Order: sequence, then C-alpha cells, then structure tokens
Amino acid sequence: MNRTKIIVLFAFVLVAGCSHGAGGRTLVEGAGQDELLKLRGGPGLGFRVILGLPDGTEVIRRDCVTELGQLWCRVSLAQAPSVTGYVSADYLSPH
Repeated sequence: MNRTKIIVLFAFVLVAGCSHGAGGRTLVEGAGQDELLKLRGGPGLGFRVILGLPDGTEVIRRDCVTELGQLWCRVSLAQAPSVTGYVSADYLSPH
C-alpha cells in the first residue's frame, strides 16, 4: 500500500473513532465484574489514576485522541460533570 493510501486510511479511522458518540452519554462496559476502569489524568497509561469506574457508570464522551495506537476519550461523569479524565475507548459503549 502506498504512503498516501496509508495516510488517508489512518485519517479515516481517526475521524470515525473520534466522531462516534462524541458529546453523547455512554456507559462503561467490559471492565469486568470485579474490576474498575481507570479514569486517568491524561490520554495514556503513564498518567495518574483519578478514580476507578465500575461497569454501568454513565459518562459523557467529549473528544478522543490516539496515543501510541490506542484511542483515549476524555469523559465527564454524568452524575458529577466536574469530574473529568481519560479512559480507553475500548471500554465505552453507546447508551
């Protein structure tokens, strides 16, 4: 695949991933029955953990960014909108 096609494909995936559900209510899903999804201070594993979110927690998805091949979304807690941070998009499901 030539370089131009790769760039176009990457841009499409990035835009599609970020626009899906941006600004909408979403649920934490797939963290596990006894596990918590880490809400982090930034988009990546190196950022401090703010708190843990159990499955079923309702959040408001803001914007998303890709960091080292992983899509991270900035979210706010639906019940406490001033609490914001980043979670892996893999654990967000449309509400």
